Amino acid sequence: MHGLALSTRSLVAGLGKVKLHLLVQTLTFVIFPLLYIPFKLAFGGIIPEGLMLGFLYLCALPSTISSSVAMTAIAKGNVPAAIFNATLSSLLGIVLTPAIIGLAMEGGTTGGLSLGGAMLNIATLLFLPFVLGQLARPVLGNLASRYKKYINTFDKLVILLLVYSSFCDSTASGLWRDNGLSVIAMTLAGAALFLAAALFVSSKVSSWMGFSEEDRITAIFCGSKKTLASGVPMARLLFGTHPALGLIVLPIMFYHQLQLFVCSIMAGRFADRFTKVREDETVADGLVQVRS
Repeated sequence: MHGLALSTRSLVAGLGKVKLHLLVQTLTFVIFPLLYIPFKLAFGGIIPEGLMLGFLYLCALPSTISSSVAMTAIAKGNVPAAIFNATLSSLLGIVLTPAIIGLAMEGGTTGGLSLGGAMLNIATLLFLPFVLGQLARPVLGNLASRYKKYINTFDKLVILLLVYSSFCDSTASGLWRDNGLSVIAMTLAGAALFLAAALFVSSKVSSWMGFSEEDRITAIFCGSKKTLASGVPMARLLFGTHPALGLIVLPIMFYHQLQLFVCSIMAGRFADRFTKVREDETVADGLVQVRS
């Protein structure tokens, strides 16, 4: 559905901002995983091993497409660049996410699968349907545009079912019976800490690099997001035989809700500030014309 609904023209339109693309992918696959190191040093003795692995998995995940683009559009950012970066991140994640996990676990294997096997399975699960959707656009693209609202609803329902299924698995494995509210509190606090750090770093680095306000908005929203839609099925492939699978997917579930809540507020404030600047510029132009 993502491949079918995503305009190839929009992807091509976002190609030109190479500096921005490099920053977003570096934030997603380099800086974010590096944040895990001080986090583990500080809290490794407190947080259960399975949950700590979940935070590592959170740091290694690619960005999400739908909410990154939606928040960038609301905030009046560079939407074509957001579409390109979010899509590129999802594709790079097929290789980089299992590679980061394998490197951090120092084993080159995840969930009983070899690193190459994990990448192949993830590519089959995520990349192949995307390519098929893109190939079907000449035939079904207009139909997808006409029923975009229903496709978006279907997308949300699929994510909801994925989350529900994972919570069912967590309950069946005794996650809540064996851990209780302390795990919820640690997961929420850890997800909030990672989100705050990601937003702070992406904002400061994009400002330091001298990006325009539109590109800076794109860097902030695309560089701080993590995908739940791909994250849960990918976890099943990477950690399918791991006894703590319920704990592993818990951080991304909490992070996803936090990023939607916090970034929607930020997007609204960016949009208000953008509107105010435009109004001030209009008033200033009017005064100049009157004086002339």
